[in-house]
Amino acid sequence: MELVSFLSGISLAAVLFFSFGFLLVVIEMFHPGFGIPGVFGGIFLILGIVITARSVMEALILVSIIIAVLGVALTLVLQSATKGRLSKILILRETQKKETGYTGSEDLQYFVGQQGITLTVLRPAGIADFNGIKMDVVSEGEFIPKDEKIKIIKVEGRIIVVRKIF
Repeated sequence: MELVSFLSGISLAAVLFFSFGFLLVVIEMFHPGFGIPGVFGGIFLILGIVITARSVMEALILVSIIIAVLGVALTLVLQSATKGRLSKILILRETQKKETGYTGSEDLQYFVGQQGITLTVLRPAGIADFNGIKMDVVSEGEFIPKDEKIKIIKVEGRIIVVRKIF
């Protein structure tokens, strides 16, 4: 009986605050970003509690209900993020493969065999020029003076290994 009297005492403003609050928080869950909908949704939910609750116990009950509803909404959002429509929005499905002509900044294999000149002393690391492209290089452990001709013999990730040309 008390629940019926409580529900009948909810004003139109409280219903609007709760409705807009839940709506904005759920929008924030589906479209994470700057948090503006989530913040305003939280403010609306708090305002709904403030104008509805007549005691601390009613406020705690409303907070519990709101947390439960948002927990269910979050569960649905996470399920959608892994299997549903949301995963199509948030997860990039296309790949850029070397076979289709894409090369990344980490793929420097095409430099193997090119010749260049040292711009600094290699002890064993330094800078070299390969057809106008300045690159950080490493010798095989030997000292190579400045202005010496070198050749790229191996690339391991971002490490370019060179050898002096005699």
